[in-house]
Amino acid sequence: MFLVDWFYGALASLGLYQKEAKVLFLGLDNSGKTTLLHMLKDESLAQHQPTQFPTSEELSIGRIKFKAFDLGGHKIARRVWRDYYAKVDAVVYLVDACDKDRFAESKEELDALLTDESLAKKVPFLVLGNKIDIPYAASEDELRYYMGLTNFTTGKGNVDLTGTNIRPLEVFMCSIVRKMGYGEGFRWLSQYIK
Repeated sequence: MFLVDWFYGALASLGLYQKEAKVLFLGLDNSGKTTLLHMLKDESLAQHQPTQFPTSEELSIGRIKFKAFDLGGHKIARRVWRDYYAKVDAVVYLVDACDKDRFAESKEELDALLTDESLAKKVPFLVLGNKIDIPYAASEDELRYYMGLTNFTTGKGNVDLTGTNIRPLEVFMCSIVRKMGYGEGFRWLSQYIK
């Protein structure tokens, strides 16, 4: 439970302790969305079947409520993503950093999300390059290049975008199974959830 407590503690320290957030976990199938959701919920690590139907989990500790939606990533499941865009506070887009054969497909989906008029221009996007524990995983620079994000991200620190029309967007590399990297990504993301 240490990681879950730390995650919510980080959100609380950033002023999100009384807020409710709706976060979509999106990405192609086998990118780690369900694994991440379960890791955040109860730190459980298990082999999951591909998500067939949208699921949601309400994660709460103290006065923090964080509703996360895992919508699946196979082609048929992607058709319903748009149904969940209303009142979204953030998008976490996962990419399997080892599946380089699918980078073009993943980029196409990410581009469609970033340009979709149904998603508010201010909705922050956290792109997680997952599975960096596998030796042939793409580096962060490679992932940025193949996802078309080189020179388009907003910075990993506390970047004040108030008064701008710039969407918060950043890439973090992680290994969900090794519990590394995604915490920094969520800390970055939490500063933009209003």
